Amino acid sequence: MPHAPASRSGRSAVRASAGPLLALSLVLLLVLSGCDGTGDSSADDSPTGREVRQPRADEPFDYQLGGPYEPPGGVRTVIRDRTADPAPGSYNICYINAYQAQPDAVRWWEKEHPDLLLRDADGGSVIDEDWREPLLDISTADRRERLAGVVGGWIEGCADSGFDAVEADNLDSYLRSDGLLDRTHAAGFARLLAERAHRAGLAIGQKNAAEMTGLRAGIGFDFAVAEECARYDECAAYADAYDDKVFVVEYRRADFTTACREWGDRLAIVLRDRDVVPAGQSGHANARC
Repeated sequence: MPHAPASRSGRSAVRASAGPLLALSLVLLLVLSGCDGTGDSSADDSPTGREVRQPRADEPFDYQLGGPYEPPGGVRTVIRDRTADPAPGSYNICYINAYQAQPDAVRWWEKEHPDLLLRDADGGSVIDEDWREPLLDISTADRRERLAGVVGGWIEGCADSGFDAVEADNLDSYLRSDGLLDRTHAAGFARLLAERAHRAGLAIGQKNAAEMTGLRAGIGFDFAVAEECARYDECAAYADAYDDKVFVVEYRRADFTTACREWGDRLAIVLRDRDVVPAGQSGHANARC
């Protein structure tokens, strides 16, 4: 399959309300949490024998999806695209686009798994218009299992490359599905991905979707990566759900200032340019509280 483009930026075009629907969340939590009712994803070891190392969000981090570069001084955690190599000496989180097809991979999907792309009533692909990315069809248990095989391969590739964790983007793609997908589908697929990550010896983070933080235990997420939570007043939802194990990315200086003032002593916060370009290139912005 073609590699995903490394350049990714803030996904703020469609935002859900931070307040989840209580009844639906409780139902989903019961369904997803299984028999033990805990959903604790802090298991020490994976079936492969590789220890699942948890990240620390009380140290500086950097967000390098636009391309890898030498981490700034003091940075201990780095988030990079799955096509990049991990940063030596850092805790490395591997970015994967788990719920949508990268534009340069659409032909591959159409050839190899055409029925795993979400289709409208006319048979056309349902597209995230902001990113020109077709949504993956997670509407049935069978399709979720098959997609977990594909995305699970990427997760295992992250582990093989030496990453410590994975963040699965576009958890909230159901909001862009024209009503064909819902939160239950998204949570069900997330649970499969969490299981694959832990089996591979990786921690896994929730990416955005503040309205789904209440489902953390049932899904098995270990930490959160939150874009623009200060801008949209969502940081508290992530902080409460993840015991402050949250990596915050802000793209506007005013929001970064707010995040640092209100959350700088609890969460890891970075200011990045929206195109997340590498250091040394025009437009690069990078600061920590």
